[in-house]
Amino acid sequence: MKTFKKIFLQAKNLLFPDTCALCESALIESDEIRVGLCRDCISSLNSVPTDNGKCKVCGKPLISEVETCLSCRNASHSYDRLWTLFPYTGKYRKLLTAYKFGKKLPLADFFTEKITELIRNEPLLENAVIIPVPPRPGKIKEAGWDQVDYLVKRLEKYLPQASVKRLLKRGKSKVQKQLNRSQRLENLKGRIQIIGNAPNTALIIDDVITTGSTMEVCSNVLKEGGAQKVYGICLVYD
Repeated sequence: MKTFKKIFLQAKNLLFPDTCALCESALIESDEIRVGLCRDCISSLNSVPTDNGKCKVCGKPLISEVETCLSCRNASHSYDRLWTLFPYTGKYRKLLTAYKFGKKLPLADFFTEKITELIRNEPLLENAVIIPVPPRPGKIKEAGWDQVDYLVKRLEKYLPQASVKRLLKRGKSKVQKQLNRSQRLENLKGRIQIIGNAPNTALIIDDVITTGSTMEVCSNVLKEGGAQKVYGICLVYD
């Protein structure tokens, strides 16, 4: 089956050649085609970062602090811990843009491999139920898809033993992009609801964390619904 799939991908690429999402060189090998990146670019991208140098709560880089950033020391969070993979700069920004707005679907497998590696190596996430951040109403109609839910669908393939539940629903609200943290929190207040029973341990998946307001509201809703522990993974931090 793997041999057939490899031949199929290579034949498909001869007829409809794909290019690397970063350097735009032709993708030849089946492993390159599968993740939408050439071998050189894959090698240039860091593996999943360790916790060293990152806040133990929000997952963002520490400057001069130890273990916990100043922001998390001075504020409480509804989530228990958050992991982030890459900074939203340079090649990582281009990578996410190609996936999210260019709809380069193979890149989902690149990101999924990193998330899978993290989940498998983090004891806290061993029994966590995976929950995607819900899209705002109308987004799928406008964009044609939901990049977070698609990522979670790929996770279901990589982690067939994991439990995935789409428990959160988002009501109509303003687009978050131009709002500050307090405005974002107010914008989402009461607009994200749980539509099932919260698991004991939840793992929220999102693509970008900027102010953390979306993660905060989703986590709070799950905690109010009965979750004991809520964790989060975001592809990039801004």
